[in-house]
Amino acid sequence: GRRAASDLARVQVLAAPAKVITLNMAASRNLDDMTSRRSEFLTAYQNAAYADRYRALVAKTRAAETALGGTKTPLAEAVEQGYFKLLAYKDEYEVARLYTQPDFMRRIDAMFEGSYRLQFHLAPPILNPPDPVTGVAKKSAFGPWMLTAFRLLARLKGLRGTAFDLFGRTSERKLERQLIEDYERTITELLAGLSTENLPIAVSIAALPSEIRGFGHVKLRNVEKARRAEADLLARYRAPVGQRQTQAA
Repeated sequence: GRRAASDLARVQVLAAPAKVITLNMAASRNLDDMTSRRSEFLTAYQNAAYADRYRALVAKTRAAETALGGTKTPLAEAVEQGYFKLLAYKDEYEVARLYTQPDFMRRIDAMFEGSYRLQFHLAPPILNPPDPVTGVAKKSAFGPWMLTAFRLLARLKGLRGTAFDLFGRTSERKLERQLIEDYERTITELLAGLSTENLPIAVSIAALPSEIRGFGHVKLRNVEKARRAEADLLARYRAPVGQRQTQAA
């Protein structure tokens, strides 16, 4: 109150909510818009070839689905979302890229005034392996010098998934890459036998990546849960029509 009496304008600036910069998907109302927006994100995340890989599978799914004669594309939409989630896994390179975006420091500056010191609490798999008993990695505190390290690391994103990717040798990163390959194979199988009868099951399978949330041990638990669900759904998808109906009942 005393500050407002002497400098109301400054108090209003401090009280205003910081502008939050996010990947805004709300404006996208159709499959083409969503695919375009997420392609732009994947290009920044990795490169244009990575985004092309994403668009190709979405387009392939859409073509197979529309060939059935319908006007809606629930399977292509499920693939568009599920495939994107798997492709855009948040590894060390992506964390570094996000922290070094100009908007990050602008948001920090908008929330604080005067002198302040940044501290990052991180658990890099190379430095902080999971506890053998609990499976949880303990985080370590890093000072503001991490921003310099982040800038360097962000420029090395081209190493992601290559033989020179030191971070990619951890079990979690190997799993994330395996999930992408497994998903591509699964969608290819679904499209090969797609029909109007099994389309709902195919949509459920394609949407399973949305259940894989969290990081570390939390993500591993959700991966196992999603894999069990996928095994059940694939068994129904592969079964003859009569048997499939019996299983569903």
